[in-house]
Amino acid sequence: MAVAELGVVVLDCPDPHALAAFYAEVLGGTVRDQGDWVDLKLPGGQALAFQAAPGFVPPTWPSPDHSQQFHLDLDVPDLDVAERAVLALGATPLETEDRTRSFRVYADPAGHPFCLCAG
Repeated sequence: MAVAELGVVVLDCPDPHALAAFYAEVLGGTVRDQGDWVDLKLPGGQALAFQAAPGFVPPTWPSPDHSQQFHLDLDVPDLDVAERAVLALGATPLETEDRTRSFRVYADPAGHPFCLCAG
């Protein structure tokens, strides 16, 4: 028997409004602004939240000295099309050179790593 149910994944960031807007463009959904906290309700019921974090330091990819803590895997039907879209929205490529793999790694505008995965 489970003790709890996952409510929402929360990303610390310097600008929750901007990061919620980035993920809304990537994933769709509806943004609900609550000041230093912003919710993104995704199609299908999932949610992401973004919290203002003074002194935020983005994770480093890859780095054994500075753990990334977590990353999001985002399934896409076409890696090339999705790559062009996230780059246009402000993502930064982190590990995209090997085009034979089924995933590519980027950082969102606040520096959190995420993968586009061939789905």
